Amino acid sequence: MKDLTPDRATLDPIEIASIDEIRALQLERLKWSVRHAYDNVPMYKERFEAAGVHPDDLQQLSDLAKFPFTYKNDLRDNYPFGLFAVPRDQIRRVHASSGTTGKPTVVGYTETDLSNWADLVARSLRASGVRPGDIVHNAYGYGLFTGGLGAHYGIERLGATVVPVSGGMTERQVTLIQDFEPKAIMVTPSYMLNILEQFHKQGLDPRESSLQVGVFGAEPWTDSMRKEVEDAFDMHAVDIYGLSEIMGPGVANECVETKDGPVIWEDHFLPEIIDPESGEVLPDGELGELVFTTLTKEGLPMIRYRTRDLTRLLPGTARTMRRMEKITGRSDDMIILRGVNVFPTQIEEQVLATGGITAHFQIELYKSGRMDGMRVYVEAAEDSTDEASKTAAARMLTKRIKDVVGVSTEIIVGDPGAVARSQGKAQRVVDNRGKG
Repeated sequence: MKDLTPDRATLDPIEIASIDEIRALQLERLKWSVRHAYDNVPMYKERFEAAGVHPDDLQQLSDLAKFPFTYKNDLRDNYPFGLFAVPRDQIRRVHASSGTTGKPTVVGYTETDLSNWADLVARSLRASGVRPGDIVHNAYGYGLFTGGLGAHYGIERLGATVVPVSGGMTERQVTLIQDFEPKAIMVTPSYMLNILEQFHKQGLDPRESSLQVGVFGAEPWTDSMRKEVEDAFDMHAVDIYGLSEIMGPGVANECVETKDGPVIWEDHFLPEIIDPESGEVLPDGELGELVFTTLTKEGLPMIRYRTRDLTRLLPGTARTMRRMEKITGRSDDMIILRGVNVFPTQIEEQVLATGGITAHFQIELYKSGRMDGMRVYVEAAEDSTDEASKTAAARMLTKRIKDVVGVSTEIIVGDPGAVARSQGKAQRVVDNRGKG
């Protein structure tokens, strides 16, 4: 893999400013953001007053802990525009979740918000090793999902060339990569496995492609998957983090020279780690739930938004700003199986470590009498489709999950292609415990 470390002279000065400078800027912007939310969003005014706090109480960064949390349901309860902090005619764009579990969560951006977003995605791409003039294959979904358009305008802001492919039509994805020769690809990690599979189906060597870096986000993924993709393509794989309620992609991004967890762009977002049960703020280095407060958002300020993502805050390395440990699970994605906490990424690690099967998998939860059960559906590698190989792989994966994760599972090894493919975020868990 080529060395893609950016020249420090090209970085934004705040990226390598002193910690004191960063904290002073955060406090100034935090005071503005909390006041902006209090003055312009009725929910925040009511919630602050009910908690007995006022924007004037914010004298130092640690005072933020006195203020109440914001939850995803708050966006649904104020659907569609009830949390906007500017008049509706100042909103230049709206995005929304799919709403598959209820009303969608709607987010809005002013012209300044969109410009800041483009700047931060451009900063993220530069940290990933992308340079002005490079071609970037953008396979994130376009539309109400923030991924496609968020990446798109950041690529352009950097001065790179965007190929706005969006998701799906995997055969065409590979054709365009071969024909346009992009240096970078932005895509969900699970869909990158589909692209890899298509390379093999077309008889192409992915290591001979033009790709030098993949910028992967929108779902948790493991270092095991990083290694698989990097080895397969001979390219760097870096993690971009974001969520629509806070901005979209570009809230944090790994630096290609270290790959040691996404750097949080702390000049725009103030992170906290809390105990998911008590809500108590935890010190840096402790594992807990990630909470964000926006510092510059005009259209939709978020004060202490609970992301449900589980991580740690770590000191800066390639940049002064703090890093977050790679997200490997969410408090609301956690499976409790017979008293054991299980995350899909734990299963993924064992799938990737087992020979004779591909990286594609899906978990099914079901009832066996009064007990919960788990099945893991995987598929045989092309050279391991005989029954003896499938049986051996199932036995090995069963043992690995039992030994490492601590739960008993049923493993179903299907033929190549048996596991449903995603066109975006992978659906890792199907919960059938309430059926039948």
